[in-house]
Amino acid sequence: MPRPVAFVRGLRRPEAFHGVGADRGFFEGWYIKLVSADRSQRWAVIPGIFRGLAESGQPTRDEAFVQVLNGTTGESWYHPYPVEEFVASSASFDVTVGGSRFSPSGVTLDLPQLSGRIAFTSPMDPWPVTWRSPGIMGWYGLVPFMECYHGVVSFGHGLAGTIDVLGEPTSFDDGRGYLEKDWGQAFPAGYVWMHSNHIDADPTASLVASVAIIPWLRSSFRGFIVGLKHHDRLYRWATYNRSRETELVIDDSHVRWTLTGPDGVLRLSAERVRGGLLHAPLRTSMHQRVEETMDGLITVSHEDGNGRILLAGAATCAGMEVFGDIDRLLATGSR
Repeated sequence: MPRPVAFVRGLRRPEAFHGVGADRGFFEGWYIKLVSADRSQRWAVIPGIFRGLAESGQPTRDEAFVQVLNGTTGESWYHPYPVEEFVASSASFDVTVGGSRFSPSGVTLDLPQLSGRIAFTSPMDPWPVTWRSPGIMGWYGLVPFMECYHGVVSFGHGLAGTIDVLGEPTSFDDGRGYLEKDWGQAFPAGYVWMHSNHIDADPTASLVASVAIIPWLRSSFRGFIVGLKHHDRLYRWATYNRSRETELVIDDSHVRWTLTGPDGVLRLSAERVRGGLLHAPLRTSMHQRVEETMDGLITVSHEDGNGRILLAGAATCAGMEVFGDIDRLLATGSR
């Protein structure tokens, strides 16, 4: 785990590196989504680092990495690097892995699938951070023994630049980006995650939603965090702000989820689409097990407490993961 001083410093900087002093049982990764203006090119690039726990008689697994997901075809690639080729700032978003660099000004990619420079043409738009509520996790972000922490670095920003995509020059001018991250000991044993910032009812809107099994002392609970930003306002549904789930149905074809809270009623219906396999952090190794799509469709409806529709539309180019022990997730009670 990170040193206490690194944990406290990181409360104000979800976007920065939190792993100073963590040499065992720690991972950190940044999910960088790149979508071209015509939406024909949809890519996720995930730089990060993993430091495993020791297994009996086995050497520890430590590696830096850059994962790549082609959201159009579902193909995915995992590029490991020595940990010495990972450099990241604990004060800001500035990450280098091998020959690729990621910062608020954009990304420089030196990968077999993607090479060149994509600039971010507008400032990143993070989830607000305060001392009482350091980002998307609310006061849970202050708890030092959480299994996994989460941050939204940018709900959306503009893109520009032409890069080589699988050997072909490809323009991302007037495209749209998104950026979030995770860090901690391991991913939850069961969770659902979805995101889109291509919502037809408001071209600036952005949705991020997740529900997961959260270990808590000697038990666990089902925790959820949802942010829907539209018409220049962030609306929130979360375990920590007295919101509640009135429906959560997960079957082979859809996730249907209804939440109520101080910001009204949110109804989500997401189609489950097959995607590419990504590596996820277990406590001892990076394991190829998480199927993620970037071709999902989410129907979104947001209404206020009086039943007035504030936003209703289709969210496309949606990222989505449904992973792990979903039966246990559904059976686990909320706090």
